[in-house]
Amino acid sequence: MELQGRTVLLLVEQQFNDQEFWYPYYRLLEADARVIVVGTGTAQTYTGKAGTVTKVDAAASDIKLENTDGVVIPGGFAPDFMRRSKEMVALVSGLDAQNKTVAAICHGGWMLASAKILKGRTVTSFFAIRDDLEHAGATWVDQEVCVDKNLVTSRTPDDLPAFMKAVIQSIR
Repeated sequence: MELQGRTVLLLVEQQFNDQEFWYPYYRLLEADARVIVVGTGTAQTYTGKAGTVTKVDAAASDIKLENTDGVVIPGGFAPDFMRRSKEMVALVSGLDAQNKTVAAICHGGWMLASAKILKGRTVTSFFAIRDDLEHAGATWVDQEVCVDKNLVTSRTPDDLPAFMKAVIQSIR
């Protein structure tokens, strides 16, 4: 009941990290949030790196920011496809501009860089994209979860419990 009445977007594209998608999906449902799976509009279903399949509830172009309380961006290779969608990038930058929760794990940080919301922020991610995030203006730290105002970031699937605790606390 922690998030009753709240709506959280869960972004998806091909080759998403299965754990980083499904763990937040079910944890948000357990917290009684309304979860909307949002795709770029290129397909109605997407397959994760480990082979699980998810159906999309809406395309990024269909989402109204005023009806949304936050967004979770899973990693895998999906963020590289997500950031090619101007509508999906606009969702992330728009939610950040409204100080709503923007959460990214692993390679999800690529979306934060493309949304141009990292200047002066402190974040973490999978170590391989550290340079990308620093070049976008962020200070990078190596810790399981990092919270900078409305921005919540984590490194890998091992960090999912701490990540989701911080996400849920941020959305309240």
